[in-house]
Amino acid sequence: MDRLKVISGARRLFCGGSVLRRIDGHPWPSHRRIRPYSSKPIILESPFGPVNNVDVTLPEYIWRNIEKWEDKPMITCGSSGRSYTYGEGRMICRLFASTLISKLGLKKGDVVGLLLPNLPEYVFAIHGALEAGLVVTFVNPLYTSGEVKRQFENAGVKLCMTISLLLPVIQEISPSLKNYKGTVVFGGDEVADKKSRIYDFKSIVSGQSPDELPESFPDEVALLPYSSGTTGLPKGVKLTHRNCAINLEQCTHPDLINYVPTTDDYQERILSVLPFFHIYGFNGILNGVLAHGLHMITIPKFTPESYIECVLKFKPTMLFVVPSLLLFLASHPSVKPEHLSSIREITCGAAPASKALIDNFVQKAQKDIIIRQGYGMTESSPVSLYTRIRLPENKTGSTGQLIRGTQARVVSLTDGNDLGPHRSGELLIKGPQVMAGYLNNEQATKETVDEDGWLHTGDVAFYDEDEYFFIVDRTKELIKVKGNQVSPTELESLILQLKSVADVAVVGIPDVLSGEIPRAFVVKRPGSEISEKTILEHVEKNVVAYKKLAGGVKFLDLIPRNPSGKVLRNELKVFGNNPSEQAKN
Repeated sequence: MDRLKVISGARRLFCGGSVLRRIDGHPWPSHRRIRPYSSKPIILESPFGPVNNVDVTLPEYIWRNIEKWEDKPMITCGSSGRSYTYGEGRMICRLFASTLISKLGLKKGDVVGLLLPNLPEYVFAIHGALEAGLVVTFVNPLYTSGEVKRQFENAGVKLCMTISLLLPVIQEISPSLKNYKGTVVFGGDEVADKKSRIYDFKSIVSGQSPDELPESFPDEVALLPYSSGTTGLPKGVKLTHRNCAINLEQCTHPDLINYVPTTDDYQERILSVLPFFHIYGFNGILNGVLAHGLHMITIPKFTPESYIECVLKFKPTMLFVVPSLLLFLASHPSVKPEHLSSIREITCGAAPASKALIDNFVQKAQKDIIIRQGYGMTESSPVSLYTRIRLPENKTGSTGQLIRGTQARVVSLTDGNDLGPHRSGELLIKGPQVMAGYLNNEQATKETVDEDGWLHTGDVAFYDEDEYFFIVDRTKELIKVKGNQVSPTELESLILQLKSVADVAVVGIPDVLSGEIPRAFVVKRPGSEISEKTILEHVEKNVVAYKKLAGGVKFLDLIPRNPSGKVLRNELKVFGNNPSEQAKN
């Protein structure tokens, strides 16, 4: 999931008798003793109150105040310096929307696929498509052609948008896409070929008039990001215009929003390399920046040199990071305190960030910088919890409180009863940001969102007496590698393609740099031989880098399963990290 899961110093809880114990073994104070289970629902409400209904489409929400900052920079490529103002951006989105309908023959409700890195033109690609009444699905530009094909086929993609470097991937998969209309290439003047239905973005938009567009409605599907949810292969998450727009509105409470309003004399500068193809990067960051008239600075690929250069050149006032990037800023000798002098706030997302890491960064910066965290997932558009601008010191490690218009419950993992404060169980979320369901997968939808509308997150949490939430574990099978979702099922299916493999299970094992890395446990077919190298190479050529089996391969006689056949992954995790393990290699 893709989901935003940000945990700073989250305390894992262990039950010892009737006392919850911290990870250091010490008991919580007496007021945090375990409370009895309750058979009645304990529904927590947002302390920030309800959210105003947002009865507009996502582009209408994004551009609603554009007249206030038309001449201000909207988005800049930190590598090339290419930049667009809000007025230019709004006009190009409108022209591209018209182009998609009038020149390329798309119809309202058609699905378009984006295979793009973080470029300024990402705004035109996605918001132009949305304004045309189309549905957008996006993928990691590092995906293999097989991974892209699987998603685009499942989503029913009719047109793709990409760059020249990635065009071969689209050319390989497009013959398998039904009723395919063509490919739009940004910077594609040298590869454009009308006969092959390859169009250069600039050429087809030039001379276009802002024709009348199909009418769109708030409850129509806008996005199809793919997420594994709590288990299984990635599934298309149906997010409506209202889901996305109202999630932005939910985070606008004065105690949550910390942007200085854009004026003639001032504009916040936001630096982020987090990918726009992730719901957090798109709706949690990019759309939030656009809706408030801030200046987004991004780069298509992170390198230490390019990132430091952006910090020095643009002097950002806010950063969006993941823990590995925060670690880089805190520890890299090339990053000096004076480089961080302009920064007043950092939001860290996608993976755990420890208190020690935050403290190390603050020490490096030698100034008071607000560091905020939150919690969400693709299925919730993505934000559900967010920390206040000023987090009380005794709430360190919290992922915050429920954002406006959101409810939550914490239920027992054993009997499903609702739990009171300081009892850890599965976190359930309800609110207008919860998805419309999974694409063509009613069963998975019912397993994730129950009949009462509660989204079962698969994450284990507790809340304290002030209703601050702490994420302490997760029940789902997903492996999180530097904040990226890795589906064990996907890797297992891939390994089972090898004829010498009789059975396989993939689990995540702890890793200092990545958080977790995948490890495969394999049972060989009787009389067959297969090496770890063969398995590693087979996986490597079929998946993006972060899905590779960095944890290696262990050979077993039998994969542990419960009576219903479900893999006992926790046993494998314990076994895989036991120094005295007797796995046969």
